[in-house]
Amino acid sequence: MSERQSQRQRSTTETTISIDLHVDGDGRSEVSTGLPFFDHMLAQLARHGGWSLTVSAQGDLDVDSHHTVEDTGILLGQCFAEALGDKRGVRRFASAAVPLDEALVNVSLDLSGRPFLHYEVDPPGEKILGDPPFDPQLMEEFWRAFVVAAGITLHLVLVRGRNTHHILESAFKSVARSLRDAVRLEGADVPSTKGTL
Repeated sequence: MSERQSQRQRSTTETTISIDLHVDGDGRSEVSTGLPFFDHMLAQLARHGGWSLTVSAQGDLDVDSHHTVEDTGILLGQCFAEALGDKRGVRRFASAAVPLDEALVNVSLDLSGRPFLHYEVDPPGEKILGDPPFDPQLMEEFWRAFVVAAGITLHLVLVRGRNTHHILESAFKSVARSLRDAVRLEGADVPSTKGTL
């Protein structure tokens, strides 16, 4: 089996980002986006997804965090799609619900080749303290960008939770475990009656 990995760079007038992704990694990450909470979430994605991940992002944080979060999602999705190639042999479907204290988010996904996001996660709304503070609404933008670039179907549904940090981290851990399961190799064929994903 060839190593499932991708290295990509993306540069616009708003952001400059580079990512190195190894899908079959060791869970270690080096992440620097200028947004400490976002760094923490990407590290969770790597740890619980079993990835080796390096992310370096410089963005116009003086304007807003939106561009950095969305563009990181775009590039990470592109890396993920490239690393999986034709998806031959993958399990394809997966779901998980990983709790963090009082918070629980259900995740189901399909490496379908058809981008679709259902995002039913509505935290209390306060910004997460940090320097700079993090707006939880940006996570929907991250997942949408990732899903479209990766070509996957992803459903996230909040079951319960009061603490915004816990809710968002439950979502990231649940997606990570689902992705880890979905990319697991269990055959040699593309898991679709169409013969392609």
